[in-house]
Amino acid sequence: MTDYIDKRSASVPSVTRADVFDAALTLFAERGYHGTSLKQVAEKLNIRTPSLYNHMESKSSLLREIVLGTLDRVVADFDRVAAETDDPRERLRAATEVYALHHATHPREALVVNQDSSSLDEPERTTAQQIRRDHERAFRQIIIDGQEAGVFVVETPKLASFAIREMCVSIARWFHEGGELTAEEVARQYSEYALSMVGAKRASGARRSRARKPAAAR
Repeated sequence: MTDYIDKRSASVPSVTRADVFDAALTLFAERGYHGTSLKQVAEKLNIRTPSLYNHMESKSSLLREIVLGTLDRVVADFDRVAAETDDPRERLRAATEVYALHHATHPREALVVNQDSSSLDEPERTTAQQIRRDHERAFRQIIIDGQEAGVFVVETPKLASFAIREMCVSIARWFHEGGELTAEEVARQYSEYALSMVGAKRASGARRSRARKPAAAR
């Protein structure tokens, strides 16, 4: 009997909290939060469903960690690059670049945030909504600043901000590593598209470098 128990214990896969998080993230991105059961998460890890509770509180806690953690990183990246210069052109370029790069390098997180944030429990749902609204306003303010400084020619900053951000969001649905362009190249080109969309005027005597290294993603 002792030998049997030892062999059975040895066959149980070693699962960490990170493994549970990663499996849930993949399934939420593929099936949606409501389309994923904890049984499916457990099956993906080859463990029994009750074993999941050694590494998490609940299914909703996994969604909360994914959404709020992702939004915190997006905002931190935005704040970092936006604080590096007062030039609206460079701020918009950098803000678009890190946002695009995030969606290229973290597609699962991006998909879950955009399709399942409304499934969060309160008060986390309201918190997530506020973070996203604040990010949109800050993005829009860069365009307004450029418009007021006379370096952007754009009719409706709010619409331009929406178009640029949605353009970046779409990257998570089609980009795959190993394709014709790297994530960094896609992000750089999207930042140029953003400047074109707002009719950005180049600074006197300035030349944009296509070899410029993109801002690092987190």
